[in-house]
Amino acid sequence: MVDPWDLGLGHSLELGPWTLDLAIIMTPLACYLLLSALLFSIGLAGALTRRNAIVVLIGIELMLNAANLNFIAFWRYGEHPEALTGVMFVIFSIGVAAAEAAVGLALIIAVYRHFKTTNLDQVDSMKG
Repeated sequence: MVDPWDLGLGHSLELGPWTLDLAIIMTPLACYLLLSALLFSIGLAGALTRRNAIVVLIGIELMLNAANLNFIAFWRYGEHPEALTGVMFVIFSIGVAAAEAAVGLALIIAVYRHFKTTNLDQVDSMKG
């Protein structure tokens, strides 16, 4: 019987004397955590290296989504997935992220009206 979920990772690639074994054994939880770490790293890099305030806000949202993915993964593969604790954490986190996005965009609009730029390097004054 053929497994419909088989991704074909049990093969090896032979290049002359070199052999690359493609059988990577990862649990589904580890896959979710790896994806979450990748999303968090992309968001952190975007938030720390970019100068545009909107791109920084997008990076922060990516980091929040990575945390939500962790909540769902640990809830699903935890001891009691019938208890909806992970889902409740994610719903609360999504609400906080929506409020953060609304307040963040309002601040970006206010800064743009005052300084005529969204470049965070040029916003160097706190006085109105």
